[in-house]
Amino acid sequence: MTADREVPAPQRTVRAAGCVLWRPLPAGGVEIALVHRPKYDDWSHPKGKLEAGETALECAVREVREETGMHCLPGPSLPTSWYRVAEHPKEVRYWAARATDGTFTPNREVDRLLWLPPPAAKQRLTREDDRPLVDALLTAIAPGRTGAA
Repeated sequence: MTADREVPAPQRTVRAAGCVLWRPLPAGGVEIALVHRPKYDDWSHPKGKLEAGETALECAVREVREETGMHCLPGPSLPTSWYRVAEHPKEVRYWAARATDGTFTPNREVDRLLWLPPPAAKQRLTREDDRPLVDALLTAIAPGRTGAA
């Protein structure tokens, strides 16, 4: 007689999207927006889970608006992040996005917004895996490339 074994269910990938939000500085260069999420006490790029019927890009733009109060113009896609959350794999697709206008209002999901130069943004990001997105953004918006300032 054999004991019944519990077979793990296939793991559903959590799909999310976000933007590396940036704005040009009058004297040249850019600043990058980072959000602080009190639930996790972390600093990250604005991102969130896809809603039913929503494309990844629609989600990314919505999450920027909800978490930062900013409207944005999405540009080139950036590298996708893969990691585990609880017991599920998570895929986060990213785009470069230039902030156009808006006003940040703290809420229960995001209590702080910082605009930082790229080196400071890389240091402030909590997850090591989020840091290469800063370099990817700078490459994507370099003069002469699509999405450049």
